[in-house]
Amino acid sequence: MTHPIIQDLNFRYTAKKYDSSKRISAEDITVIKEAIRLSASSINSQPWKFIVLESDEAKQRFHDTFANMHQFNQPHALEASHIVLFAHNPNFTKDDYRKVVDVEVSSGHLPAEMYDNMLNGAFGFAEMVTDENGYNGHWTKAQTYIALGNTLHTLARLKIDSTPMEGVDPELIGEIFKEELGDYVCNFALAMGYHQDGEDYNHGLPKSRLPQEAVITTL
Repeated sequence: MTHPIIQDLNFRYTAKKYDSSKRISAEDITVIKEAIRLSASSINSQPWKFIVLESDEAKQRFHDTFANMHQFNQPHALEASHIVLFAHNPNFTKDDYRKVVDVEVSSGHLPAEMYDNMLNGAFGFAEMVTDENGYNGHWTKAQTYIALGNTLHTLARLKIDSTPMEGVDPELIGEIFKEELGDYVCNFALAMGYHQDGEDYNHGLPKSRLPQEAVITTL
């Protein structure tokens, strides 16, 4: 199939070895950041933070978070052009959502007279997944995966390689990036850059996906 979307998705794969001499351009980074910002989320909650690591010092800090586990991902920390930490708010409150609704009104998206209806009505979806201690991290983490999927397609369109990494240490990331993350939690990260020719064993292999009839039902 020659459709551009299908071409993008066939281009995308999980890079296993990066060429540390190749850097993503500032222009492309600007596009990537805006694409991340524009990601969808349930009730437009946006319960996330994205920490973009591009300096050698920042990437070394991320490298240090692999001291105890998942060392197979550690080389990406220094060899990839950029790393994005995808973090979520595990205790998303109505006050947090109020900031979103404020922007809904100020942007002209939501009529001012609908403010209370939006704040109190839509937030009910969050309340349904919040426990007695105020925890709703399973829900906010799920929203952040939507942003990851959006970012992967953006990178494919830009012909930039990537490696989604659930193999990270949330506890050490929380300690080493405490100043940037605050009370947010990072359970996965994304390496971005350009693969190392001849050393990335995953590059150029055919796609391995179940057939449509096994996963899609049309009624």
